[in-house]
Amino acid sequence: MLRFAPSPTGDMHIGNLRVALFNYILSVQREEPLLIRIEDTDKERTIPGKEKEIFEILALFGIEYQEQQFQSNNLRFHRAMALQLLQDKKAFNCFCTPETLDAQREAAEKAKTAYRYDGACENLPPEEVIDNPNPFTIRLKKPSEAITVKDIIMGESTFAPDDIDSFILMRADKSPTYNFACAVDDMLADVSLIIRDEDHLSNTPKQIAIHRALGYTKAVEYAHLPIILNDEGEKMSQRDDASSVKWLLEEGYLPEAIANYLILMGNKAPCEIFSLKEAIKWFDLHTLSKAPARFDIDKLTFINREHLRGMDPKELSRYVGFADEEIGNLAKVFLEEAGTLKELRTKIKAIFSPKNVPDGFKAGFEVLRDLTLKAPHFDDYDAYKDYLMHHSGLKGENFFEPLRMLLSGAEHGPELGDLYPYLKNYLKEVAK
Repeated sequence: MLRFAPSPTGDMHIGNLRVALFNYILSVQREEPLLIRIEDTDKERTIPGKEKEIFEILALFGIEYQEQQFQSNNLRFHRAMALQLLQDKKAFNCFCTPETLDAQREAAEKAKTAYRYDGACENLPPEEVIDNPNPFTIRLKKPSEAITVKDIIMGESTFAPDDIDSFILMRADKSPTYNFACAVDDMLADVSLIIRDEDHLSNTPKQIAIHRALGYTKAVEYAHLPIILNDEGEKMSQRDDASSVKWLLEEGYLPEAIANYLILMGNKAPCEIFSLKEAIKWFDLHTLSKAPARFDIDKLTFINREHLRGMDPKELSRYVGFADEEIGNLAKVFLEEAGTLKELRTKIKAIFSPKNVPDGFKAGFEVLRDLTLKAPHFDDYDAYKDYLMHHSGLKGENFFEPLRMLLSGAEHGPELGDLYPYLKNYLKEVAK
């Protein structure tokens, strides 16, 4: 079993989508099922409806899965496992108040040392635990030896017991912390490989410690993906528009192109342009670079343009608001200057909308417009152009500038002879 475990707390980040794509690819390669686990235990940050958006995005990108689960439904297991750890004396009740712990953290910060729990409640006499009326958390006892994480991408990382510390498993309100819920759920699902972002590398030894304390001996594989950087070389955050999958889609980037780019980043691929199905044939986690990958919107635009070039013209036509193969081919003519569906829609809309003609060419525009509405059908652009030139008496820029505005709605763009073959059946609609 592999798993993708997003939290419904905001728009899906491209880093999360990359994790989903890689999990899907590996699940297909290994012929193991994929579980989508919505980690919804943080009720304060959970946004209603975001879980639906997550599943819609997965479907849009062709990410198939065999099981889905909401983490909150496993609460009874989290509590049962916490009680088991208490009974086995591998965990303990901690009555330290938030104020006390905050004071200790501040003291550690002033001393410029890493904060570590001081073990105040670890060895309390049983009567002090049983008769204590104060709220308490449940902490895992600090491991007695270092834990080494063997990572497919990052290599080996060793964490000393003090690095792991006696961390909290269950909060005072009896809800599980992220690490405890995650470790228990992965164990219950019998997850064999965990692919996630590098941010989680420090969580992994804690989750291994939980597994060991619970007597779970399965060797789980790990692969932590390097972080994605923005143009400034900083980790991409919600402040970066391009970090949002939703924003990229709204800007007119195809799911196929976004997936292509995310799989390509930091990877050794046999070619630059490929589909998700093609990537499954050659993708190898072991060849991924462990260095951070910089997100390049220009590179994504290039890849998007190539996918648009390869799209069926009728399908592309529907994307720009029509259902005609000729309009799809017309849109492809604009791909020299447009790289997204949003830009293509703007180009096509300008052709079929009222034209905003510069004052110096308005008279010529009206003449050409009227002639076009009355003209016979011409298959050939040169024949159409010669007809207009002959009957209008216009020459040079006084002819070509208003003609360009008439046919394209813009002062600059592709050669009119390249546009005409796909516009000739729409001339009356274009000129009206």
